[in-house]
Amino acid sequence: MKRICIALMLVPAFGLLSSLSVVVAETAKTEKNGKWQTADGNPTYNIASDGTVDWYTYSGFRRYHSDCHTCHGPDGEGSTYAPGLVDSLKNMNYPEFMLIVAIGRQVVRSDKESVMPAFGNNRNVACYLEDIYIYLKARADDAVPRGRPAKRVDKPAAAEEHEKACFGEK
Repeated sequence: MKRICIALMLVPAFGLLSSLSVVVAETAKTEKNGKWQTADGNPTYNIASDGTVDWYTYSGFRRYHSDCHTCHGPDGEGSTYAPGLVDSLKNMNYPEFMLIVAIGRQVVRSDKESVMPAFGNNRNVACYLEDIYIYLKARADDAVPRGRPAKRVDKPAAAEEHEKACFGEK
């Protein structure tokens, strides 16, 4: 950590801030059992240089298009019925996202009224909430294009175990 701080102090003198910040951001995420997270603990995506996405990004794509796209539009882009989540996730962390999806939200203003129903008891959403967040965060960060990811890694055993436990299977 000390080396990064010293390097950051030297960066402005050499005009390398943009390239170094990418390296620092890339090293700030960690992986455990195929699942990635940022330094602050938010779940995140991992995209290989050839475009291969991690399992959870792929699963999030599938789950989003199974339950969320009917209101929020394909690929999180929004619709006339509900806002685009790609824009929302540019400034939303996982705990905020989880809370809104789990308990719902109602917005009443003079210019608009909207209701997001609660999905906390819907296992098809709740069991894959992190995956959906990861996919939408990847879209928000322009890390994956619209459409089904072309390549993905295989499903980790930890994902299979979580799925069975969430649905009460042995």
